[in-house]
Amino acid sequence: MTRKIKITADSTCDLSEELCKRYDIDLASLHIVYGSESYDDRKDIFPEDIIKRYREKKELPKTAAVSVWEYTELFKKYVSEGYEVIHISLGSSISSSHQNSVAAAAEVGNVYSVDSQNLSCGSGLLALKAASMAQETELSAAGIADKVRELVPKSRASFVLDDLEFLNAGGRCSTLAMLGANLLSIKPCIEVDSTNGAAMAVGRKYRGKLDKVVAQYTREKLSQFSKFDPERAFVVSRDVPQEIVNSTCEIVESLGVFKEICTAYASCTITSHCGPGTIGVMFLTK
Repeated sequence: MTRKIKITADSTCDLSEELCKRYDIDLASLHIVYGSESYDDRKDIFPEDIIKRYREKKELPKTAAVSVWEYTELFKKYVSEGYEVIHISLGSSISSSHQNSVAAAAEVGNVYSVDSQNLSCGSGLLALKAASMAQETELSAAGIADKVRELVPKSRASFVLDDLEFLNAGGRCSTLAMLGANLLSIKPCIEVDSTNGAAMAVGRKYRGKLDKVVAQYTREKLSQFSKFDPERAFVVSRDVPQEIVNSTCEIVESLGVFKEICTAYASCTITSHCGPGTIGVMFLTK
């Protein structure tokens, strides 16, 4: 009997509907919570809703992981149809989603959960790799999951913030730090540690207008590595002027390495933490 493998991922992977359809990837939605109101990321709430509500009411939501029950229902749906499932989860240091997916996988069986140790398209790249292997190789689901785990520390994700307003509103930086950064036009680079469950730290702090900063950041990030997985790179953003997104794609393209350069847009979970004016370059290295 021909093997049947299904790839699933958390909504925080930021893959577009077109890519999910092309690679047959199903998403599990994290939750966006305002008090007693709970919404499903990318289903009944969208990033522009979060930004609008903050601008009008100064309210930011909490985010909540996919529950064990929700994962169980998702996995059962495919396993009952004869599939084995490979799930790519949001990094374990920033969400209990991975822990919950592991519990659900143990309950359902024939499910392999991979801790992406990443977020946004840093995990999306891993989901696409799993999907490609499922379509193009004869590896078993367990074998594919093992191959993807080997790629986890090679998924590079970082991003630049135009300002710290949402970080401050969410209690992740002080008002003094926000005001100082705004006054001096400082734009921090947030680095995702793909060896530590997607723990995040502030890297270099750039200074200047966003277009100049993003160009400098992009060139520096690419210059840090000599061997890339050539399949694709992502430019991920939220409410960044299109000309900056386009120029960033051109810088990545000028490297002459990647077959495909995709643009993606930060989902609700990422937006609620980082806010508008966020942009990052994400890729796999060898």
